[in-house]
Amino acid sequence: MTNNVNDLSVRLSQAGIPLNEPTSPAQLQTPWFVRALQAFSGWLAALFLLGFIAMGVVFVVESPAASLGLGLVMIGAAYGLFCKARGDVLEHLALAVSLAGQLLIAWALVEFWNVSTYLWWSLLALQCALALVMPSQVHRTFSAFAASLALYMALAVNAMAPAAGGLVLLALALLWLNEFRCPGRIQDVQAWGYGLLIGLLVMQGLAHSGHSFAFWFDAQSTNAFAWSAPWLNAVFVALSLALLLYTIPHSKTHWGLYLSPLALLLVSFYAPSVGQGLVVVLLGFAIGHRLVLGLGVLSLLMGIGSYYYWLDATLLTKALTLLVLGGGLLALRWTLLKWLSVAENSPSTSVEGHGK
Repeated sequence: MTNNVNDLSVRLSQAGIPLNEPTSPAQLQTPWFVRALQAFSGWLAALFLLGFIAMGVVFVVESPAASLGLGLVMIGAAYGLFCKARGDVLEHLALAVSLAGQLLIAWALVEFWNVSTYLWWSLLALQCALALVMPSQVHRTFSAFAASLALYMALAVNAMAPAAGGLVLLALALLWLNEFRCPGRIQDVQAWGYGLLIGLLVMQGLAHSGHSFAFWFDAQSTNAFAWSAPWLNAVFVALSLALLLYTIPHSKTHWGLYLSPLALLLVSFYAPSVGQGLVVVLLGFAIGHRLVLGLGVLSLLMGIGSYYYWLDATLLTKALTLLVLGGGLLALRWTLLKWLSVAENSPSTSVEGHGK
């Protein structure tokens, strides 16, 4: 076989056809099960290390300042490990050290501010900073996920939790639609996008189960603008769809297509998770990303299920609402297809008329 390849190379060279031979051998990819074993080893080593540290520095938990200082030191150590890591063992060890440092910082913030809005906004700022700074895609994904949950809790304290999903969806659309704008940070944008998408799914899962992380705030949360939270969520969802329609390149688009965000605004007001899932599906289809598309389908199914089992309305009301929304969307689709076909045929008709 090698002789045949060499003979073919000689013949091509004699014919004047240049060959692009690799200057360095291709690197072998580590099998996934080996990487999984290395990750498990890293977490196991991290647990033993953190347990040893916890036994020796119990007094740190009793002092908020000491907890804050040690947490910052551990995050700095994790950053150094990430910079030196060349394998999964060190990377996951650094991730575990960073998580322990974040827990210490969160404990210190709880001691400073108790469970208040300042706590969650501080954790949101911390996670955003870590998502930008940490040189690890896994850590960036986790930080983006934690940031979405911190945003949800910060808004829940002020009785504005329904607006969190729409805001996360808008940030998600901005990230994925600008994935290739900075070629050097494509993987970073993907990590942030995955984290926000997982956070959005968790929010929808909580809505589907009927529980919330902020259930202890329900009796205490008061806000004069709490009534606007569902409308804000609907507006954010509609803006996400409008941004998607504006960003995706298209040659011929009828003006009626831009009426779809208005229809989606009404859908999102009565069934918030349905509108969010629909936008994620369209986003995944528009950018050609199968994983985003699949998670969007899951989000849409969860949204339909959560709305169907919503206890604040009767089954008859929900069935009629879904019937009207489905009929309206089908009518909108038929109208848009008709308008688009007319718009595509009109230039050809005018050209034929000039030819005659």
